[in-house]
Amino acid sequence: MTRHWAVGSGATDTGPRPRNEDSFCASAPVFIVADGMGGHAAGAAASAAVVEAFAELVGVPTLSPDEVAAAVEQAQVNVQMVSAQVGKHSGSTLAGVLAVEHNGHPWWMVINVGDSRVYRVSGTAIWQVTVDHSYVQDLLDSGEITPAEAAVHPERNVVTRAIGDGDFGFDSWLLPVIPGERIVVCSDGLTRVVTPARIAEIVRLAGVDVAERLVDAALGARTSDNVTAVVAQAVGKQTGPGAQSTPWRLWVEDPADDDTTQTTRVRVWA
Repeated sequence: MTRHWAVGSGATDTGPRPRNEDSFCASAPVFIVADGMGGHAAGAAASAAVVEAFAELVGVPTLSPDEVAAAVEQAQVNVQMVSAQVGKHSGSTLAGVLAVEHNGHPWWMVINVGDSRVYRVSGTAIWQVTVDHSYVQDLLDSGEITPAEAAVHPERNVVTRAIGDGDFGFDSWLLPVIPGERIVVCSDGLTRVVTPARIAEIVRLAGVDVAERLVDAALGARTSDNVTAVVAQAVGKQTGPGAQSTPWRLWVEDPADDDTTQTTRVRVWA
């Protein structure tokens, strides 16, 4: 069996919903979460179709950013096929981190479509890497509402970009690999009811059951949705000193749209 420099685990729970429309993969070098939309079978099938697109990457010893990009494109095709089969529009978020090699060095490649999230956790500090593709995030960015108002906004579940959309696009970054850090990927069933500071505390104190602990925290906080968490970390490798987080590609319809660069939109809690 191929030994990877990244390891991780995942957990999911239906929560109070009748069906789980979340799917995940936590097998090196792939650590992703997909939250399906479209209602009932369509949503579950959409998220499963996203994860299926990454199945061929599981176990690949040396993964490139281009292979990750190709898997995202395949996920788009898969979800559009689901829509055709069920006769209605379906879609899915996609958030994740993949262990890749670029220019001979190991990196985390973060990908994001929709409002599932990726965080970096080191000690008591937590950084939100991804930026939500959501109506509420747009209102926040324009200064029309405050973070407190965003937390209770009646349309906080409306996403502005999803796998399966006709004008689909995804954001991605290459992040330095730092031993000791953990990367958390999760659906909004976690982030709506568990604060970033609490996520960091759970990650810092938990062991191999960290993903289950995060899911339990959301259930204990009475989440109203399915909840999924995947946690990844590096083992024995790091990117060269001085390496900086950098955008890999911005797959957007407008090439001038640079509003998702991580260096200006990153959030930090300590």
